[in-house]
Amino acid sequence: QWVWFRLHNDKTNNILYLPTRKLSNSSLKGFIAPELGRLSFLQELYLDHNLLFGTIPKLIGSLKNLRVLDLSVNRLTGPIPSELGGLSSVSIVNFHSNGLTGNIPSELGKLQNLVELRLDRNRLKGSIPGSNTASFSPASNIGSTAHNGLCPSSRLYVADFSYNFLVGKIPSCLKYLPRSSFQGNCFQDEYSVQQRPLQICTSGSTGQQGVIYGSKHPGHKHEKMEQPIWLLALEIATGVLLVVFVITGIVTASRSCKLKPSIRISSWNRSKSWSDEITVLIDSDMLKSLPKLSRQELEVACEDFSNIIGSTPETVVYKGTMKDGPEVSVISLCAFEGHWTSHHELFYQNKVIDLARLNHENIAKFLGYCRESDPFSRMLVFEYAPNGTLFEHLHYGEGGQFSWLRRMKIAIGIAQGLRYLHTELQPPFAISELNSNSVYVTEDFTPKLVDFECWKMMFSRHSISRDEKARGHLNSKSSFPGHGDSAADRQADDIQANTFAFGVILLEIISGRLPYCKDKGYLVDWASKYLQQAEEIGKLVDPELGSVRSEDLAVLCSVVSRCIDPDPSKRPSMQIITGVLENGIDLSAAAILKESSLAWAELALAL
Repeated sequence: QWVWFRLHNDKTNNILYLPTRKLSNSSLKGFIAPELGRLSFLQELYLDHNLLFGTIPKLIGSLKNLRVLDLSVNRLTGPIPSELGGLSSVSIVNFHSNGLTGNIPSELGKLQNLVELRLDRNRLKGSIPGSNTASFSPASNIGSTAHNGLCPSSRLYVADFSYNFLVGKIPSCLKYLPRSSFQGNCFQDEYSVQQRPLQICTSGSTGQQGVIYGSKHPGHKHEKMEQPIWLLALEIATGVLLVVFVITGIVTASRSCKLKPSIRISSWNRSKSWSDEITVLIDSDMLKSLPKLSRQELEVACEDFSNIIGSTPETVVYKGTMKDGPEVSVISLCAFEGHWTSHHELFYQNKVIDLARLNHENIAKFLGYCRESDPFSRMLVFEYAPNGTLFEHLHYGEGGQFSWLRRMKIAIGIAQGLRYLHTELQPPFAISELNSNSVYVTEDFTPKLVDFECWKMMFSRHSISRDEKARGHLNSKSSFPGHGDSAADRQADDIQANTFAFGVILLEIISGRLPYCKDKGYLVDWASKYLQQAEEIGKLVDPELGSVRSEDLAVLCSVVSRCIDPDPSKRPSMQIITGVLENGIDLSAAAILKESSLAWAELALAL
């Protein structure tokens, strides 16, 4: 469901509230429009539990009548605007479970009516701005007008700062709050509990100066106590027995490995079918050479698996930060041990091995896997691309700011990634459902292909035309591996489907249109009538684009016509397609500067 608001030239903007209760948990995607700041009479804004990304607009701070601001459980990034200190009527501010960074602005202390503030589960740094006055409680602050940080200026009855990277000491005036409101941070304070490990605090708080982690609080003295002799003897005996048990276990395990080089995994699903009754032998060393991560360290990295950035019926995708610094995407399969068969396990392990062999600039890098039984977990870890998906930029971003130059760079990058997968790997690799949602974008607009939809094959046994998926069938199901066509036939079909899907992506890049819309039908059908006539291809261009190179457009349209040919055998390989794009579209600095007087600025932004 997609909901958009357009503000017309209404000088009064007398809107008391949007139907925002209905906008919570509505799968909204895109940026928060700064124009919301023009709704001067708006009193409530609930946009929580959606997929909104980008920063919080500063103009929100001009809503003097706003009482509730709830942007929780989204994908918002960047700092909390200090302009929010102008929300003079606000009583509830809820930003929990986003990716907000920077310091907590002291301007929030100006909010005289604020009673609830939730900033938990973000990436906020620095210290909590607040007075060190010890004798403070919500009731004692009634009538106060000073604003030295959060405490004296507000009557906070509910506040949560947990699971950030906050440092220093907790302001004395906030210690009436539960200790759990401060857990999961990097505080050096006796009042704080369950703080982050030193390694994560060190990596997660780069740039924080004057903080010494692990320093002891003054005044605490620990005196060494003497142990009774009988207790010391008991400890020694216990240690000896433990060593004996460990050695015995190692010897037994080594003998077992020599006798049983493979593990027999039978079906755990009680439902009977011919495939479930087949026993599959799985090599116990299949994943031995690949990096393995524990569920515990992924749980810490993803902040108790609260930072959800995407989901399908088969998977949940989390964003996390590993203890050594890199941001990651963690894909967790929605599977239960009781429904996990030997076929599922074989598919999972083969897919992990298949993904681990991919190594290209335009392919999301595989970083490791997690495979545990208690609790049952099957996860994969990839590098994180922080700039969203191509789909989001094309259809729910500022189309005019997504320049032609950036679009050409992304188109060629996708082609180069597919050429690597289809022609440079043996055996070749095909993206299960290639579309603009499977193309992630880095900060410098380098495309990264991902294959998050491959798990549909594992959980479904129904199939439809692969070209129908590429045309826009988002709810399609592909066949379960091992049934129907031979592996060679399926691979050839999937590679041809990738070529068709690439043609659809190019049409999206050119036109800015959705691949399928209920009112307008399929993008391929709409574009075909213009592709057949060279003088008509200009009608395909996104009207929000400021400038388009006609030579580039002609090259793209010729490639699209070949990619979406109804006869799969007539579609060229990605080796040929990539060569045509690389030779026909000049992204060199000289060519770009020759084309436009504004090319210097655009080149700096795009490259």
